[in-house]
Amino acid sequence: MVKGLTGLLSGKSKGIGVELAPDRINIAQLRKQGQGLKLLTLASAPVPENMFHEGQIVDPPGMAELLQELLAEHKIKTKQVSSAVMGGRDTVTRIIPVPAELDDGELREMVLNQEAGLYLPFSRDEADVDYQKLGLFVDEDGIEKFRVLLVATKKDVTDAYIRTFEAAGLRLNVLEITSFSLIRTIREQLRQFSAQEAVAIVDIEFESTEISIAVDGVPEFTRAVPIGTYQIQSALSRAMNLPPSRSTELLQGMTIPIMPTDTIGSTAKMGGTNPGSAAMLRIIGELADELRRSIDFYMNQGENVEIAQLLLAGPGAAIGQLDEFFTQRLSLPCSQVDPITSLGLETTEEVAPTQRPGLSVVLGLGLREAL
Repeated sequence: MVKGLTGLLSGKSKGIGVELAPDRINIAQLRKQGQGLKLLTLASAPVPENMFHEGQIVDPPGMAELLQELLAEHKIKTKQVSSAVMGGRDTVTRIIPVPAELDDGELREMVLNQEAGLYLPFSRDEADVDYQKLGLFVDEDGIEKFRVLLVATKKDVTDAYIRTFEAAGLRLNVLEITSFSLIRTIREQLRQFSAQEAVAIVDIEFESTEISIAVDGVPEFTRAVPIGTYQIQSALSRAMNLPPSRSTELLQGMTIPIMPTDTIGSTAKMGGTNPGSAAMLRIIGELADELRRSIDFYMNQGENVEIAQLLLAGPGAAIGQLDEFFTQRLSLPCSQVDPITSLGLETTEEVAPTQRPGLSVVLGLGLREAL
């Protein structure tokens, strides 16, 4: 059994990637094929309401049953899986400095039992913590130190995932944070940027959006905001007098109207006379404002880097022209993540363009099991 976040950034096996989200279960099975990768299995099923609450699994037996049904439907026999916890108020990722002279045992003691409690918004006793030692640097006093990536989540969150997979008869090899899975998927894209350039990765999920600012493929800042596809679609449905729905297919078929730059900042003008577009743009405008606040906060920490690119992932990234909207609103180049292309995956069946951005996390989990 996995203990908390053990094995966060290491280990390999031949299992599958499983993403458990408030609106869906995604499964991906990848296989190394020569110098490339082949997508053997891609499966998805909707998750009904009340299985999750504020990003936490509240019905492990129910989730386990849904997972078993999806595995049986696609005749998946593998019993080993990797999965990920969604970022949010119950997760923490931080870069911390530690003295370079510490040996591995001393480093572990310092990070897990001394330093961790200083950076957590909840009690250390309530947290599962893992870490990864990164590169050396010399601080302003001329002292050589290691940068250490600290990752923590509340135990009741990780325990719910563990109970879900146990109830489904599966061995959980690794439980990580979704931002790490996503970064693994797009790591080749991230290598295009220098060590003086940061990339803002915006993962628009069902109930929230996770913002990660990465340098050299390492998330140096993460934040979750409570705006996702559900909030956007709910505003759209109300404006169009449609019944509420958890399905975001309508939303993913929409295209944001892009107007001349002199209308930026006025969502009413950008929405024109279409009440649905105007309502949708109000929520997306709020998300853009949150992105700006997050970027400004990161830059105000004195980091000597520039934000070179915004990368959009998650189901919400499939909204037509959303990348152009953020490019105009934030004055930063923005593009949509296509994980199939990023990984150079060979597929037996065509994966629709609107589906692809929402597969970034599960394909990163599947990649971990394949390599």
